Amino acid sequence: MNIVVIDYQSGNLRSVAKALESVGVAPVVTGDPGLLDTADGLILPGVGSGPAAMSALRERGLVEPLRQFAGSGRPFLGVCLGLQLLLERTEEGDAPCLGILKGRVRRLPAGLKVPHMGWNSVRFQKPHPLFQDIPQDTQFYFVHSYYADPLDREGVAGVTEYGIPFCSVYAKDNLAATQFHPEKSGALGLRIYRNFVTFIADHMARRSATHR
Repeated sequence: MNIVVIDYQSGNLRSVAKALESVGVAPVVTGDPGLLDTADGLILPGVGSGPAAMSALRERGLVEPLRQFAGSGRPFLGVCLGLQLLLERTEEGDAPCLGILKGRVRRLPAGLKVPHMGWNSVRFQKPHPLFQDIPQDTQFYFVHSYYADPLDREGVAGVTEYGIPFCSVYAKDNLAATQFHPEKSGALGLRIYRNFVTFIADHMARRSATHR
């Protein structure tokens, strides 16, 4: 199984790689867009500024390969900023994002302490393989000042309350993304990565069966 973790100097790469290693996978951590062609699954982590992250992705020639990967049907997981970058634009600098999903990234409302930092619960809105064996209202670790507001509400798979309810998990078809950091969220956070690996394995098995 070939899982690529995108390195564009905007993610907590070592923690994500160690989380995958703990569930039995040695990922390829790379900023080389050519290596996405052979990936079975992809993880786009991210922390910090949305506009700076998009600039880094453009400099590395990763924008169009990421869009193509998302459209290929292969499993794609975004983490924290990696969720926000899937949308069309961010209010942070009114900057364009990847545009894989319709919608905008919005700043948390005035009057709230930002960033929203620490443990908070996620209420799952629908079943998904990413949540296998994870209880409803599990607490995960968040650090963010902006949140994803996708137009496709059917894809909102988890909601968290911080002043307002916001999308903390998007999951539809081959795309999944979390606003929280699974790699910083203890055993159940690692379970997210284990479930994503299983999701990739199931996709590979289905693809293999259709090509027999």
